[in-house]
Amino acid sequence: MRPALVLAAHGTRSSAGEHTLSALAETVRRARPGQRVELTYLEISSPLLAEVLPVVRGPVAVVPLLLAGGYHVHIDLPEVIAEHRPDAVVAGWLGPHRLLTSALTRKLARAGLRGTDAVLLGAAGSSDPAALADVRAAAHQLAIRLARPVTAAFASAGTPSIEEAMERLRSTPAARVAIASYVLAPGFFHDRLASAGAELVSDPLGADPDLAALIWHRYDEALRRDHAAPVPRPARHDVPGPHAVPVHRDHTSPGPQPLHRRHA
Repeated sequence: MRPALVLAAHGTRSSAGEHTLSALAETVRRARPGQRVELTYLEISSPLLAEVLPVVRGPVAVVPLLLAGGYHVHIDLPEVIAEHRPDAVVAGWLGPHRLLTSALTRKLARAGLRGTDAVLLGAAGSSDPAALADVRAAAHQLAIRLARPVTAAFASAGTPSIEEAMERLRSTPAARVAIASYVLAPGFFHDRLASAGAELVSDPLGADPDLAALIWHRYDEALRRDHAAPVPRPARHDVPGPHAVPVHRDHTSPGPQPLHRRHA
């Protein structure tokens, strides 16, 4: 029995954002008909991950709908899983990845990107330096694809801010500034990108088929890692004889060291 795929998004007060994430979940379902897929949220929106995990029968694999690490990956998600479904397999967050680069490139092209435009990769931001490094790695991948410099900039925590990056680019010969939206859905952070004053701002990643393919890639990757995890050697008093078979148990994927400041 293949584990149910539980998507864990952050949560949003934007009805358009919730609609977009629901459309993404449907795109994920269509990619593998018959596979159970549940969309959940860590906070704000409904249903909550903490409510869904206990009622899903059989094995479960959780894929965070988060583009980089940070508080929600390292603190919120592990706490909910430890309390409500410690047997769940947990996948890594989504980015950076070439499939995201493909989706970003398509979104920019649809928005009208020109060969002379300066490009920013606009992300939410985090107090986690490793999460910011993930975004900068995504910007590097996009720069290679577009064959031009791409600067990572952040709408909340992280430097440079969107405003700082915009000011720097305004002092260059570039005629226009384009922002590649490194967010999943409409909401607070995309609104910040849209109001930054760039001539072009791409749509959120949304229900892109490459994003759906990446989600299944993270799911498969987590299951392979879980299957290959070493089985602990039984304690001496548990071994009845030389041909004893060790007991298999579930493993969740190890995560980076937790942070102590909450800035997703």
